[in-house]
Order: sequence, then structure tokens, then C-alpha cells
Amino acid sequence: MKSILRRAVLAGAALLLPAFAHATDVRIMWYNDGNEGEVMRDLLDRFEKANPDIKVILDQVPYKAINETLPQLVSSGQAPDMARITDLGGQADYYLDLAPLLKDRGYWDKNFASVLPWTRPAGNTSGIFSLPTQVTVTMPIVNETLFQQAGIALPGPKATWQEWATAARAVAAKTGAAIPIAMDRSGHRVAGPAISMGAKYFDGDTPVLVDDGLKAMAKLIYDWHRDGTMSKQIWGSVGGTAYRGANEEFANGQVVLYFSGNWQFPQFAKTIGDAFDWHGVNTPCGPAGCTGMPGGAHLVAYKTTKNPQAVARVLDYIASEAVYEEYHARTLFLTAHAGLMAKGIAYRTEMPQVKKSLAAAAANAAALSPTAYKLQGYLRNRIMFNALIVRLNQAIAGEMSLDDAFARMTSDFADGLKAAGVR
Repeated sequence: MKSILRRAVLAGAALLLPAFAHATDVRIMWYNDGNEGEVMRDLLDRFEKANPDIKVILDQVPYKAINETLPQLVSSGQAPDMARITDLGGQADYYLDLAPLLKDRGYWDKNFASVLPWTRPAGNTSGIFSLPTQVTVTMPIVNETLFQQAGIALPGPKATWQEWATAARAVAAKTGAAIPIAMDRSGHRVAGPAISMGAKYFDGDTPVLVDDGLKAMAKLIYDWHRDGTMSKQIWGSVGGTAYRGANEEFANGQVVLYFSGNWQFPQFAKTIGDAFDWHGVNTPCGPAGCTGMPGGAHLVAYKTTKNPQAVARVLDYIASEAVYEEYHARTLFLTAHAGLMAKGIAYRTEMPQVKKSLAAAAANAAALSPTAYKLQGYLRNRIMFNALIVRLNQAIAGEMSLDDAFARMTSDFADGLKAAGVR
């Protein structure tokens, strides 16, 4: 009888073990630029081994889902526990304030002070709402092999946008490359060059989208699409506010100069390797400077999570210096961690293209305009970026004049602010 009872108890205990082993699920919606999903999964596996009461589910999705599907889930109360996002201010009202939940708030304030304000909702000056998973700077990446084949020298570090366009067209003509210049179809990507051309984006603290500087850069892009410097197949292949990169075209050797950002380096290390000589270069200049845009992806938690304590434990683990350093060393990303910036990160690469690109990214980051930082920290910047890209693309497609596009950008931005409850 005792034997039967003992077996019954043991069988019941065995049934309960899986529930205790993974008592809490934490779900993260995640997109990849390169290998960061693979690296993060490896790191989370170690976390789960040390914390068997938490299971972290990493749902890897296309970037389009982050931009288009996630906001709908968030607004309908169906957000995941966490998500990796780039529209830092757009969903700020839905983020969970992690500050009371973190193990050592002082560590976060000390090391992430420069970027924590980017995800705070309006009026909040002290909350902690995210962990940056990378710091980015928009910048050009060149196919130097095409320049070498054409016998044309790379433009210098202070070359203008017009000088780069002239050189890229000449290289394409001599080598048969299909696209002299490609730029991501993104208002954020246009913003840095526009600031270089004199765009202010603000009148004091009042956001203003269209001014002479923005018009000057928009006119260049418009003209480049008309004369073949830029390909209509890139921007014209999608509509509305949809993002479109040219990473595949660049990796296939079709693009002379690609204006995108340092997040492309890990991907190109895999897709291009040393098939041709590619690397980042200094951002082209305009009369007001030589700036791209700062940015990055952040891991945010949502108020709707049922497991805030578990979420905070996961984030504390990822943010810990040793784990955070390994993540960046393996993904080849720039870091937001002040301590690691001071110490330096031993990136795990021997590729000269990547080393040269990381050095260029650091130089471009040091040259970023204060206006670029102010714009990146503006909670409603996505409304600006969307209005810019939609109407500029319509002008390029011949659906309206450039002057009409500027007028519609202004009204779209005003309407967007009104819809967001901003007066």
C-alpha cells in the first residue's frame, strides 16, 4: 500500500515539474538587421538555465511587422510583454516604467542617461522605459571596388552630396552598375542630409517640417530620381509610409553608394563578406554641415504585461555589463553604455571592411548635429518622417508637383499632430 501511495505522489510531482520549471512566460517581438536575434537567443538560453522559473520566447518577425503590425497590437491591448522597436516615441504612452522594478536603478542612470529620454512619454523626466539594443548613425556605405574598376578616386571626407552624386554617376557609367546612389525609403534617412542642407525642423521648440533646407535636399532627391542617379524601383516599389531598403541591391553589387546606416554592417559581413571591397565612409556635406541622424533600436516593455517582475529580471540580465558587452561584440553594433564606450569593445571580427566601417561610424557619430539629436528625441518625429516620405515619393512618381508635395507635407504634419492630441 505504501509503495502504491509513494508511486502516486511521485507521479503527481512529475506532472507538476514542467509548470514550476517554466512558471512564467515572457514574450518578445524581435526583428533582425543581422545576427542579433541569434546572439540574443544564445544569451537568453543562458538566462533560462540560471532562471528556470522564466521562459523567454523570442518571436522573430520582419521589420515591416514592427512598423505596421505591432502598433495595432499595442493600441488594441494585445501587445507582447516586450518588443524591439525603432519608433521610440510613437508608442511612449503604452510603455511600462521599469524604474521601480529594476535591481539597480543607479546603474541604468549612470550608463544609459543619454538615450533613456528617447522613450519617455511627454512630461516624464525620470522614468526608465527601455533598454537600447544598439546605437545607430545613418551614414553612407560605398562599393569601393566599383571605384577602383572605374579608375576614379573616392571623394574626400568633406565632399558634398553633389560631389558624391557626380562621382557615383561616373563610376556607374564606366562599370555598368545599375544604381549610382540608393537611400532607404525613410523620412528618418532623409532627415540627416536635410539638416546638412540647412533644415532646422524646429522654430525654437515648435516643430516645423518644411523650410528652405528641407526643400533643398528634397529637390536633390527628386532630381536624382529623374536623371537616374537614384532608382525609382527602390522607392517606387512600395507605397504609403512603407519602409524600403536597398541592402539586397547593394549586396549584389548594383549600387555605388548606399545611404543607410551602421546596422547594415553585420548583415553585409555575412551577405557580401569579402566578395568586393565595401565599407562605411564619412557622411556627405551640405552648407550647414555633414550630419546623419542618431537613432537605434530599444527593447521596451508594455503596461499590459502580466509579468512585470519577470520582464525586469530579463532586462536586468541583458543590461548587465558582461552580457551587454558580449551582445555588442558579437553583433558589431555601437553601444549606448557609457562605461563600455569609455572602455571600448573588442569586436569579434577580423574583416577589414567591418573594422573600417566601425571606425567611420564612430567618426560620423561624433559629427552629428545637435538638431539631429533634438529631432531624434522629439516624440512625434514619426509623424514628420511619414509626411515627408509619402509626399516626396508622390512627387517623384509624378502624382503631384514638388511645391504641392511641400504644402501637403505641412498639412499632413498638422493633421497628424491633431490626431495625436497635440495642439
